[in-house]
Amino acid sequence: MTEAEYIQGQGFVAEVIRTARIKSARLQVEDGAVSIAVPKTLPEEKIKQLLADKKRWIKEKLYLHQQAQPVSKREMLSGESFPYLGRHYRLKVVTGPVQPVKLKHGQLLVSLPKMMQQDAIIRDMLTYWYKFQAENRFKEKVKRYASVVGVAPTDVSVKTFKSRWGSCNVKGEIEFHWKIIMAPHSVVDYVVVHELCHLKHHDHSPEFWKSLARILPNYLDSKEWLKEVGARFDI
Repeated sequence: MTEAEYIQGQGFVAEVIRTARIKSARLQVEDGAVSIAVPKTLPEEKIKQLLADKKRWIKEKLYLHQQAQPVSKREMLSGESFPYLGRHYRLKVVTGPVQPVKLKHGQLLVSLPKMMQQDAIIRDMLTYWYKFQAENRFKEKVKRYASVVGVAPTDVSVKTFKSRWGSCNVKGEIEFHWKIIMAPHSVVDYVVVHELCHLKHHDHSPEFWKSLARILPNYLDSKEWLKEVGARFDI
């Protein structure tokens, strides 16, 4: 996942993914976020036209996603607090060109034209920022702990889970729920080591918990913290 490039659509903001691996544009609306993968040199005006042509389809997808989501208590206004790695940062929404979300001077800075300052758009941009940070952090922590556990993961990615914090498979691929990045470092470490240990022990046997305790002796504190606080992670 690379840092986002955005283009303003008609009532939405689209993430642009430039890549040399494709020859034609691929549009996607997933988890309430619009993204379009395009050839690396495709002009911005051409991308805007593609989005305009698909405007109705995009808005229908966004509406269906919004209707399926639980009502959030957040209003996406400047001053609201958002957790990241165990600390809280205030949201600051400023009027300007669409830019990737930045963590700057202790604030989560969102820049959007006035007409685009809608809670759904701001939420989507913050969600992408969290996912971007989560993927990078998880890869760093997996690399740090993999040799300690004695395993060699083949891939690390993030996704949205409904009832778990991570998963792995026999191919050595590990996926983490991106919302874990809201938790303190010790809790993130617990989730990472938990999944790495599953590459050796595919169940929650006594051997699994011994492997986990060998690396993180105080893992029970993180496990309980996640049980008590994790359900309240929200954007």
